[in-house]
Amino acid sequence: MRVQATFVVCLLASTSLSTIAFAQPAEPEAAPEKVEKVVVTAQRRPQQAQGIGIALTPVSGDTLRDQGINTVNGLENITPSLEIENQFGSGQPSFTIRGLGFRDYATNNTPTVGIYVDEVAYPIPVMTQGVLYDVQRVEVLRGPQGTLYGRNTTGGAINIISNKPSPELGGGFQVEYGRFDEARAEGYLNAPITDGISTRLSIATQQGGAWQVNRETGEELGDADKLAGRAQVDFDLGEGFDLLLNVHGYSDQSDGVGKQLFTNFGGSNFAGTANDSAPALRHTGRTTSWGTSPLFAAFVGIAPGDKPFVDNEGFGFSATANKDLGFATLTYIGAFEHIDRREYNDFDGLTEGYADVFFVSDADVQTHELRLRSNDEGPFQWIVGAYYSTEDLAEAYNSGFAASFGPGFEVVRTPYNQEVETFSVFGQTEYKLTSDLNAVFGLRWEQEERDLFNLGTYAPGAFGTFNLGTCTVPFDTTTCTTDLLSRSLSSDEVTGKAALEYQATENAMIYASVSRGIKSGGFTAYNTLNPAAVDPFTPEQLWAYEIGFKSDWADNTVRLNGAAFYYDYTDQQVQSAIWTPVPPASSTLVGKIVNAPESEIYGGELELIWKAARELTITQALGYKHGEFKQFLDANAAVPFGTINRAGQDIGFPELSYAGGVTYERQTPLGFAYTAHIDYSFRDEQSFPLLGPAFTLDSYWLANAYVAFKPDGWNWEIALWGRNIFDQDYDETRNTFVAGTNDDFAVRGEPATYGVRVAADF
Repeated sequence: MRVQATFVVCLLASTSLSTIAFAQPAEPEAAPEKVEKVVVTAQRRPQQAQGIGIALTPVSGDTLRDQGINTVNGLENITPSLEIENQFGSGQPSFTIRGLGFRDYATNNTPTVGIYVDEVAYPIPVMTQGVLYDVQRVEVLRGPQGTLYGRNTTGGAINIISNKPSPELGGGFQVEYGRFDEARAEGYLNAPITDGISTRLSIATQQGGAWQVNRETGEELGDADKLAGRAQVDFDLGEGFDLLLNVHGYSDQSDGVGKQLFTNFGGSNFAGTANDSAPALRHTGRTTSWGTSPLFAAFVGIAPGDKPFVDNEGFGFSATANKDLGFATLTYIGAFEHIDRREYNDFDGLTEGYADVFFVSDADVQTHELRLRSNDEGPFQWIVGAYYSTEDLAEAYNSGFAASFGPGFEVVRTPYNQEVETFSVFGQTEYKLTSDLNAVFGLRWEQEERDLFNLGTYAPGAFGTFNLGTCTVPFDTTTCTTDLLSRSLSSDEVTGKAALEYQATENAMIYASVSRGIKSGGFTAYNTLNPAAVDPFTPEQLWAYEIGFKSDWADNTVRLNGAAFYYDYTDQQVQSAIWTPVPPASSTLVGKIVNAPESEIYGGELELIWKAARELTITQALGYKHGEFKQFLDANAAVPFGTINRAGQDIGFPELSYAGGVTYERQTPLGFAYTAHIDYSFRDEQSFPLLGPAFTLDSYWLANAYVAFKPDGWNWEIALWGRNIFDQDYDETRNTFVAGTNDDFAVRGEPATYGVRVAADF
């Protein structure tokens, strides 16, 4: 409560001081401005966000710039019921909306939340971790998206829409510098070539920012080294035919994230004797540690003391063609995306190599979408389409878990290939039953084939190289073979949506919907000690029931939207373990993603925008959700072949999220305008039931602020900013790797940062 009180005092003081400093002679009070009407393409056609029965939050590119959000992960602090967590502190994010998320640090499985960039699906989450730049807006949709989008999802969708070429010549840039020598810069150039041909070039970079410190050596960790670019060419070919070509690429050679031990480490060395070098090691503040065994370092091509790092490169291109046929518009979107992932993570936070991983991933994704939507503005509107995609993934998961496998097994390598083929047809109709009542109905049929092959787990250690997947424990070279594992999974699913939208007044709408969503099944592609661990987990299914309202009040100066939902969840995919027999008379616990037969989640959101005065805008967003397992017999790690009944147990996500902001804009008689802004967010505590109470994350508040100055008659501004201005200590996630050694680690959030930004348009 002390942090909250301090925040309120600072907010009131800053507002009062800004008013005093620029006091002007009394004049008639101007009428407040109206809340802006926002046009979105959430339903694949331009519509006002307030006129559609979907729970969504649009975020403008200006908001992203002003609040310093240059990655998709930053959206969680301004959007209700959204959490984004990098798995184990790796570069593989988990997107969770309304409690629907999927925890998996491998690359081969699909997320519960669809990520789309310029209408192109990114089914591999690590592809989304580049710089967010030259963005027109972002649309965060809550709830299953099973009738209009390229991929079936249970949680929702995040649509990122970049700025497009226009016929006017112009450009702009912004440069930012802050604490820990962090620098960001981006720029764009919009240039017409000739009548009907326009281009837009965009580029962005992020450098520096090392805020962590090695406990033993004092070496810094956390420098970013990112570069991204995009070139777009728009052809207006006449007769209602438009073609947009988009070529883009990025490079990320940043430092990784250092882990922090939050319990006293009491492990042993590789020989099994007491480790006296760090009998009570834990990390505090900004400290961390890293290091690995010489054998693992030599195997993956690094030095034992190298920092955790990311070395990713990606590129892609897309073609979007639109043809106006009069009665309808025909759209084709073809795209190709490629990523090379090289990532080294130290998961134990120690100089010894207890738990280190090195990912080598190469993935290609090809998509084709063809759709036809009606142009008639009458009572009946429709859209139909077909979607086809392929994924080709080759990955090697290299792990150094000597404390788990024993001496001679400092390196375990799990290579595999995966191919995915998806085909679907979809359609959605809207019909005005009356002038105020609109009915929506949509269906989607999807067929998917997922094939995992050439998977083996090898240990080039004391006994030579062999496949652990078909070996007994303890290891016996006479029974170990090098057979490769293959698995296939086919699914054939129908999803749909039915909704009613009632326009109660000109500025108020209520809606109700029921929808069914599907998330693809998949495979647990980790170091595999038993073939049973590779058996597929099945698709999860969700029936979602939602009611909501959208409204503008007080002459359109107040916007209040809300929704309540209930989710009936079947076969939820959970990261857990299974018991498997090992001859002749023992058992082993194998990590695996499993299906929880029945779960439920319910909750709701409220969002407010209030133009309290011409100069003052207040925003508030509140989200609540609760989820628990209704039927789930999980493996009991303490009892061979034992189970735990988790019925009634919390699923494990923050129940309450809250975000708000206050923006004050004023024109002064001194020849410039200024904007003062502060925003704040609250994240409730988060439990990890499968790990235990020690891993529960505490709740925390974050606050950010900026003040920007813009001279009259000029198209540039300078801003001073601060993020996490109260220097809140918080953990983003917690986990463990070496059972029985208290190697319990956390991934810390960044401390307070501050700096300056200069931006201009011409």
